[in-house]
Amino acid sequence: MSEERPHIHRPKVETFDIAARTNVDPKGFVRPVEHYREKPWGLYMARHADHPQFHYLESWIIPELGIRASILHFTPEHVRDWDFYVDIGEFTRGEHVWTSEDHYLDLVVQTGHSIELLDVDELLEANTAGILDLKTSERAMLNAARAIDGIAAHGHHLDAWLGALGMPVTWR
Repeated sequence: MSEERPHIHRPKVETFDIAARTNVDPKGFVRPVEHYREKPWGLYMARHADHPQFHYLESWIIPELGIRASILHFTPEHVRDWDFYVDIGEFTRGEHVWTSEDHYLDLVVQTGHSIELLDVDELLEANTAGILDLKTSERAMLNAARAIDGIAAHGHHLDAWLGALGMPVTWR
């Protein structure tokens, strides 16, 4: 019996158009954005979501760290025991439009308790299939390791780690 292999897909790409106040998701859906806030080190976005499990999404995109940290405001019947979902990827700041390319790895942070690394199998499959080159795959692993180490060193508090790096985040 063999283990089920992950579905191999190209990296998910998203755009964040500050001037148009929109977010184009990986499937091409254009979503209106309620709040954008730019800092020298990152971009904050907050918008309503039409997802069956959550109704609102807040994210901080921090290119230097290769992360997008998000709070998903779940519906009462889908509440999770974690606080932050962190995507690892490449994030590019443009004059009015930011872009993101997801590099498969994700972190789930339960503030004060734990961090879980997800989707290593997807990263390895994408690399093996030639969808993600070795240099990009290595950068994704290093960015994930840096985030795990930093968050853990700050008592499993994402906000404390970012604040210590001079990147104080505020939500909604």
